[in-house]
Amino acid sequence: MTVVAPGTGTRLVDRFERGLDAPICLTWELTYACNLACVHCLSSSGRRDPRELSTAECKALIDEFERMQIFYVNIGGGEPTIRSDFWELVDYATDHRVGVKFSTNGSRITEAVAARLAASDYVDVQISLDGADAEVNDAVRGEGSFATAVTAMERLAAAGFTGSKLSVVVTRHNVGQLDRFLEMADHYGAQLRLTRLRPSGRGADVWDELHPTAAQQRQLYDWLVRRGEEVLTGDSFFHLAGFGDALPGLNLCGAGRVVCLVDPVGDVYACPFAIHDEFLAGNVRASGGFTSVWRQSDLFLELRQPQSAGACGSCGHYDACRGGCMAAKFFTGLPLDGPDPECVLGHGEHALDARGDIETPRPAPDHSSRPRQVAVALTSSRHGAPGPAAIRMPTPDRRPDRSCDEHPLSGYAPGPVPTAT
Repeated sequence: MTVVAPGTGTRLVDRFERGLDAPICLTWELTYACNLACVHCLSSSGRRDPRELSTAECKALIDEFERMQIFYVNIGGGEPTIRSDFWELVDYATDHRVGVKFSTNGSRITEAVAARLAASDYVDVQISLDGADAEVNDAVRGEGSFATAVTAMERLAAAGFTGSKLSVVVTRHNVGQLDRFLEMADHYGAQLRLTRLRPSGRGADVWDELHPTAAQQRQLYDWLVRRGEEVLTGDSFFHLAGFGDALPGLNLCGAGRVVCLVDPVGDVYACPFAIHDEFLAGNVRASGGFTSVWRQSDLFLELRQPQSAGACGSCGHYDACRGGCMAAKFFTGLPLDGPDPECVLGHGEHALDARGDIETPRPAPDHSSRPRQVAVALTSSRHGAPGPAAIRMPTPDRRPDRSCDEHPLSGYAPGPVPTAT
């Protein structure tokens, strides 16, 4: 179905491609500090960056969001609730008519926090979980993380919070658990949110081992055709449109057009999955702030121009899949005007084979909190398919220095646990 902008006769997707005066949804990573070390973390989080925006700078940025009439921001990290001023910033945002959706591993969702969230009309929360059981989830997110996330969802449900999100990155080890994820979300009064695994951040090191196989891509597409109206997908799976009809969602790369990322030090990137100098548009600390970056940066203006179909121009499915994900292509060493590495027609696989022995771009910076070693092991699984074992990755080349090398949460005082209001 083609969605037309009211009163214009223009398809919304065409309007979006030319960019908007303000992003529809802005992702804001408040901190790189995290108490987990997920193997596919898009921002390679772990250690706090000592240059991160101060409370005053964060509030000034929220003031800009209000003036630009940004409907809501998706706050992440790192683990955003680790910041001692997190709730102060959430209250400031909602008091200034900027809605907040924050992503969390659930470790700081106490009963008091759950009660506070249930009392708010302008704050949404999504709990990250990448396996419908501890065996699958903890291999990616760390031992005990499944129990922590489930406890958080239980507390939210008990407090009467409805409409929370269960956020899942689809991998080859959990793609067979989609029905179980949906049942889990329904049980806790939540909505399932599925996102694509990109070779971004630490995910670049494990993408070859974790991204769904070609057969699983088809399995995922068929499941989304059947159940997609019940889940949120955003712009994650438009590369699957080559199988047939477009899926629910934006079905467009919105990078620099309708979405972007603000990182903890104020750098603005075209996309949360493209944290690299190639996609750095500016910094909110510069003259003109975020507004100037969004509306005037050379990168964003270029992205809003008509894009060449390149090698995909002769494909009959190009209008549906638009060549796929910019970040997925970039971090696998493929040209941006070429096929997605997971092209459902197999063109991406051929392009990967044709790369030769090249050095692919490295996501930067790396804030990993501990050294990483190469190894991805698979064990037998009681679910009938190869199951995951702990995954370790290469030692990073770059990370924040000074006090943050001593402890990933250096500089943070424990924040007070909020009480219900």
